[in-house]
Amino acid sequence: MCGFTAIYSYGVHSTPVDGDVLESISQAMAQRGPDGDGLWMSDDGRVGLAHRRLAIIDLSSEAAQPMMLETAKGRLYISYNGEIYNFMELRRELELAGHHFITTSDTEVLLHLYEHYGQDMVNRLRGMFSFAIWDEDRQGMLLARDGFGIKPLYYMDHQGVITAASQVKALLAGLKTQGRTRP
Repeated sequence: MCGFTAIYSYGVHSTPVDGDVLESISQAMAQRGPDGDGLWMSDDGRVGLAHRRLAIIDLSSEAAQPMMLETAKGRLYISYNGEIYNFMELRRELELAGHHFITTSDTEVLLHLYEHYGQDMVNRLRGMFSFAIWDEDRQGMLLARDGFGIKPLYYMDHQGVITAASQVKALLAGLKTQGRTRP
């Protein structure tokens, strides 16, 4: 089932990502991913991603999330929940375009697809998904979910900080860690 969290402190005067809040949101979704968990925070403290893993396609540790892809322009990071049904077709297309893969996961395909097509990548996806991709070069985050909303993506935007997660109760856990009950 997986679960993910993304926090982006985008405002000029907004507070940096609190690691304890990121961890508490992730912990609130522990039942979604019994096969592993991971956290990543940017050096400047503006971005944090967390993931709870239910390993299905690629069981290796290389497919763990949050996942990073080094590109010519910088780094891309992703935390993702779902299944991309046409990922093998997309992978072959990307390989023909010169992309090289380390894993057999659909997660890595998403990163390469974003590198190749930018946000238009979403139009090429067939499946059920929600994800956050942090683009270090553009200093921006793409949040997306499938058109039917099969994989949930809940978010709140408060005082220049956007927080997204796979479950509402996880967002509430983050507020509780901050000593708040509402945004």
